[in-house]
Amino acid sequence: MLMTYPGKKIILFLLITICSGKISFGTNDNYPLGARSAGMSNATVMMPHLWSVFHNQAGLAWLDQFSFGFHHENKFVVPQYALQAVAIVIPTAPGTMGITYSYFGYSKYHENKIGVAFGRMLGKNISAGIQLNYLNVFIADQYGNQGNLTVEAGIMAQPVKNLFLGVHVFNPTRAKVSLDTEEDIPTIFRFGMGYRFANTIFLAAETEKDLNNPAVFKTGIEFELADNLTLRTGFSTKPALYTFGLGYSYKRIKADLAFTRHQQLGFTPHFSILYTFNL
Repeated sequence: MLMTYPGKKIILFLLITICSGKISFGTNDNYPLGARSAGMSNATVMMPHLWSVFHNQAGLAWLDQFSFGFHHENKFVVPQYALQAVAIVIPTAPGTMGITYSYFGYSKYHENKIGVAFGRMLGKNISAGIQLNYLNVFIADQYGNQGNLTVEAGIMAQPVKNLFLGVHVFNPTRAKVSLDTEEDIPTIFRFGMGYRFANTIFLAAETEKDLNNPAVFKTGIEFELADNLTLRTGFSTKPALYTFGLGYSYKRIKADLAFTRHQQLGFTPHFSILYTFNL
């Protein structure tokens, strides 16, 4: 019997997944989100911003305004490989909370991540953050829904003026995709540092290590061309990715656009918008 059209979509989806470096089928990855980060090859584990909820929750502690963000990317310009997310940052007296939701895939295969985060200053120049996630994978027909809880946490510091450090771990408990399967959710460690030159240039470098895969090295740079216009570029390894991005701000709105290029699979456009409320 010939495979149905939805089945062909899933096979295409898996082929792209394998080529893009994801090894396991049905594993909910910790996708880095935010077009600002994408433009810098995601070398932003040391940068505090709204999308820290997907990179390093310690960055939330440095934020003091209620903010909302939306992100969309279309991986390799394949409709079934779309990724959307929303994030809310809520400053409180003890620290800053973050609430996140992301959706990757399409009706026959998709991954969801719901997270609640908290970041707090431990001193004048150091912060820590933690996030509890529910990860869910759905594959049509026999597989169905599988889900489990994971945690992630990080530390961010500014030991001297203009120098920023960040460390983050995702899924240190080695949680599985679900209680009914032995398939692992990735455990990922990230460490990075960045330096700001003359308040207009930020240079970042980062190493990321999945326990089951070789280390990935990333570098990114951000140029502030004007008060409301920013240019970004970066590079990362395994697989080799070249990145480029722009940021524009107007009053309380910030919009970011980025493009990443995979050597075999081509371009991925990223778009994010952020609104900061005056409360």
